[in-house]
Amino acid sequence: MNALANLYRKDKAALLLDASNRSTATRSVRGLLHKLCSLTDDTLRKLWHDAGFDNSLCLAAVGGYGRGELYPYSDVDVLLLLPEGVSPEQDEGLKTKIEAFIGSCWDTGLEIGSSVRNVDECIHESSADITVQTSLLEARLIVGSADLFKTFQTRFDQAMDPQAFFVAKTLELRQRHTKFENTPYSLEPNAKESPGGLRDLQVILWVAKAAGLGNSWDELARKGLATPFEARQLKRNEDTLALIRTRLHLAAKRREDRLVFDLQHAVAKSLGLGLEEDGSLNARVASEALMKRYYWAAKAVTQLNQIVHLNMQEWLFQEATAHPPRPLNAFFTDKSGTLDVVDDDVYQRHPEAILQTFLLYQETVGIKGFSARTLRALYNARGLMDAAFRRDPVNRATFMQILMQPSGITHAIRLMNQTSVLGRYLWVFRRIVGQM
Repeated sequence: MNALANLYRKDKAALLLDASNRSTATRSVRGLLHKLCSLTDDTLRKLWHDAGFDNSLCLAAVGGYGRGELYPYSDVDVLLLLPEGVSPEQDEGLKTKIEAFIGSCWDTGLEIGSSVRNVDECIHESSADITVQTSLLEARLIVGSADLFKTFQTRFDQAMDPQAFFVAKTLELRQRHTKFENTPYSLEPNAKESPGGLRDLQVILWVAKAAGLGNSWDELARKGLATPFEARQLKRNEDTLALIRTRLHLAAKRREDRLVFDLQHAVAKSLGLGLEEDGSLNARVASEALMKRYYWAAKAVTQLNQIVHLNMQEWLFQEATAHPPRPLNAFFTDKSGTLDVVDDDVYQRHPEAILQTFLLYQETVGIKGFSARTLRALYNARGLMDAAFRRDPVNRATFMQILMQPSGITHAIRLMNQTSVLGRYLWVFRRIVGQM
């Protein structure tokens, strides 16, 4: 046991040291996460065999570990799956082996999070608890009976209700966003849980997997739920957030997902940010550069997440949303209570329609938000809002109309901020507010 523990800790320390000294390119972080997962898999297999379990049981990775990724100081979540009719409460020898196995994991240096269930218990628990269901959704066999694990997967897939799962995860996402004040711009954001963080991306992939739509951004693109460009953007920003979260763990030497002030400097330094020409480090510049990088990624994730989320909602609830669109003007229709552009290129051909989107949102009774196609069109129109766009008298007049609406400007301004439109007009907005 001591030899295995020493080997695991030595190999893990070597991986973390190598990661600390390696390139800070975002693509490098995935290799580290997979290597840490592989090291943990190998160690668990050895501990499993040492425990003397028979071939009727199996051990599965669940949660984030089940995805095949393991952050430096994240918990190792596993499921010890039992065949039907077998219970540690009725088999003292099995109970002793399980307790010894879990103890040996901790002794080796694995911060294990374990559950012991048979297939029926897994299905029952997952139907009662969305957290358990989500964790089991990503189950991956590590060692033991492949037949038992296949039985579990078949039963789990049969019990899955993709629509109910989508509704539950959407509610969970909204509650989490409310907890973080619905903004990715917290001064000390959580790279995992905050709006625009890694959890938002995981929700989309969980729902996709539950609905049988795929396990990756490329697969979602092939299904038409994202464009190839959006898939590339999602992967790039996911890697940026994963790199920052990994560097947070390494800087704190523990599980820490918050970009707290005390760690921002260390994380920025590890990423090579804020270096002066003479090689010295400017701490203020370094922290600002780190947060700018984080906020850009979180903002992009927020926007892209909305687009894919709405597309998945339409795909899952096709009959409920299949109402004929109601024309509003030459550029927009009312599509089941959302403002929808008449075609994907409307902003390219009519840039003045960009601000009209928000004015029409304020003026039209029954419009609850924007459709996925409108959000996508706005995302692709960001480059159109240049100095000439802002100087255009038509656009200036529309912006003033938005600010003068009797219904108020709060919701419209929030949407303009979420879709990166407000930033182009922020100096105008500040000037007007200052004159009030």
